[in-house]
Amino acid sequence: MKPSADQYAPFTPTGDALVLASASSAAERDLLNDWLERQRHANPGSKIDVLLLPDDDPPPGVLAQLVGELEAGEDRSVVPARVFWVPGGLPTRSKVVALISGRDTYRPPEILQRRILRRDPSRARVVAGEPAKVSELRQQWADTTVAENPREFARFVIRRAILAIERVELRLLGPEYKSPRLIKPELLASARFREGLERIPGADLETAGEMLDELSTGWSRFSVDLIPSLGRAIFSRGFDPNIDYDRAEVEVMRRNLENHPAVLLFSHRSYLDGVIVPVAMQENRLPPVHTFAGINLSFGFMGPLMRHSGVIFLRRKLDDPLYKYVLRQFVGYIVEKRFNLSWSIEGTRSRTGKMLPPKLGLLAYVADAYLDGRSEDILLQPVSISFDQLHETAEYAAYARGGEKTPESLSWMYNFIKAQGERNYGKIYVRFPEAVSMREYLGAPHGPMTTDADAKRLALQKMAFEVSWRILSATPVNASALVSALLLSTRGVALTLDQIHHTLQPSLDYLERKQTPMTNSALRLRTPEGVRAALDALSNRHPVTCVEGGRELVWRIAPEDEHEAAFYRNTLIDAFLETSLVELALVHAGRAESDRLEAFWSQVMRLRDLLKFDFYFADSAAFRDHVAEELSWHSGWEEQVSAGEEQVDALLRTKQPLLAAAMLRPFFEAYEIVADVLRDAPAEINEKDLTKRALGLGNQYVAQSRVRSNEAVSALLFATARQVAADQHLLEPAADLVERRTAFRDELRAVLHDMDKVEQIAREQFYVRELGRRAARRGST
Repeated sequence: MKPSADQYAPFTPTGDALVLASASSAAERDLLNDWLERQRHANPGSKIDVLLLPDDDPPPGVLAQLVGELEAGEDRSVVPARVFWVPGGLPTRSKVVALISGRDTYRPPEILQRRILRRDPSRARVVAGEPAKVSELRQQWADTTVAENPREFARFVIRRAILAIERVELRLLGPEYKSPRLIKPELLASARFREGLERIPGADLETAGEMLDELSTGWSRFSVDLIPSLGRAIFSRGFDPNIDYDRAEVEVMRRNLENHPAVLLFSHRSYLDGVIVPVAMQENRLPPVHTFAGINLSFGFMGPLMRHSGVIFLRRKLDDPLYKYVLRQFVGYIVEKRFNLSWSIEGTRSRTGKMLPPKLGLLAYVADAYLDGRSEDILLQPVSISFDQLHETAEYAAYARGGEKTPESLSWMYNFIKAQGERNYGKIYVRFPEAVSMREYLGAPHGPMTTDADAKRLALQKMAFEVSWRILSATPVNASALVSALLLSTRGVALTLDQIHHTLQPSLDYLERKQTPMTNSALRLRTPEGVRAALDALSNRHPVTCVEGGRELVWRIAPEDEHEAAFYRNTLIDAFLETSLVELALVHAGRAESDRLEAFWSQVMRLRDLLKFDFYFADSAAFRDHVAEELSWHSGWEEQVSAGEEQVDALLRTKQPLLAAAMLRPFFEAYEIVADVLRDAPAEINEKDLTKRALGLGNQYVAQSRVRSNEAVSALLFATARQVAADQHLLEPAADLVERRTAFRDELRAVLHDMDKVEQIAREQFYVRELGRRAARRGST
């Protein structure tokens, strides 16, 4: 059944017609009767019968009556009709209660309906879908479901009628109210679903139905209005209520969503991300998304509230073959009906500020749906969500020191929302960069990758990497990140406002030259007033400390606040990553014995390999092109590198900014601590023991000033360092394991030694700029 072209026009029956009507109150039945009289008067030669259907599952008597009506003739038209209530008039408190219970919150209570219609008759109208013949419906039933008996056919017709009316009402309400209906009965009746179920040992329809109940979700009409409003109320306690968008990106995405289903894959820095996505969709009048979340978030009244707000709760372990099958079919149904899905591509919150490696599990289910022919294409829509500041950084700092995660609960949620109102955290930025086509990476549906698991996994990895890369490229650099990066590089030494302003300018020049997106707060760092605004926002140990009482104010990051500041600094490292590796490789090449140009390229690729678990890089060829472009700004750089250390140093002194130490020292120091622990550790030491030893040794090295920053002593960084060691085959028994572990530690120490030289030259540049600034000040006075 299709919605009629004009939702308000009467239907035009051809011959015998059966109207399947939903009108469950006296007021609605009066509206329906008036509408039917008009249809009969307009079509005097047609026979129009009516069968009233209840809102929920029809009782046996009604179902039997429908069976008889459907058997009356194959050419008979079936017309779905329902009373549609225009939104408005119901108290919010009543709507919230109805939302949690799952009732239709747009339909006023029966006791109020006549009063509402007396005041405003336009508040309700009868809507109808285009007629469909019984023969057409019967063919659809035979093609898509297990055709068992006339009662099942009657249920199928009811489902088609409901869906047809939903589509009509969607046209009245707008795309932001689009939501799946009848997932469970549609799937359980599906021939495809039951055929697959038969291949799973011990599987039965009842258990599968219970799993579908567990996965069930959907946006009620009021939740489309309520949840974004609640979300905005939560984040507006601490953030500017106006989210910053790129309007051109929004319009491109709108056009894309009209043609294909999409998976919105967002970056994840905060619990607020799951709140912000539905807000962004609703206020831009885009179709709502259905978001996957861990079952741990289904606590208290939040469970039913979130289920009716598009959240799909997943079990933590997907080790049950039946559950995996049901989930795969559930995802396939959502995609086939062109509804949109969403989850964090990182799988969990990044507690360090930089993007985590992408997770492929759910993406594989969507790929299966595409390869099965459920859709001509599926778009993977990257979503960048970033913040000027976050209150969660204190929690992340505790994790870095070895703390444990607080379990989610109602009290946890209360404390989280309360913390949002403690101060002003600035703005929220949402970007929708260009979508990634699944068809482009997987080929046409039913193609070779349907059976080639290895090829499919490689394509999934490439797709996920491309999505993450686009998120990183679209995320704007903000003032909090730039100021934190600068003050972290001084290792606790305070700077004046003029010094901070002056030192930030080369970094801003570099970002503009690379056309890196920046927030307005970052652009305002061109002025002392903009720098002061950023410092004020970060002060009171959030994480900057302002030292007052002297001749002038100075600002610093205290050692105990380095972990929080590192979160902000880490959000921008990717913007400076390639240039930082260039600096380290130049120093390495300068002290090489022969073929210094080859030594440069070898080292820059080696550094890329060492950091691949912490950062995203372009593929090898593109990365080399980026490096060459970076150095092309310096005329004759290859000759200078080949000439030896003195000329390399001269090249580095002309390069601004020099950021290798500011960006990468904590990571290489964390790697070096873990490498040092491994020298006398068991061959197959587990992650928990390795982290414990590394924290202990790291604290010792901080006390002895053998590492430069507290932030290097981090359980979060040690986890990645362990991956690096495993990639170097240093966690496997071998005859020469001790020697290779020692060599690895020495290699890292050499990198840090090169970093010392870069830092020394950067410090010299600072003092030269400082002398120039002071001279200019004296000249102006």
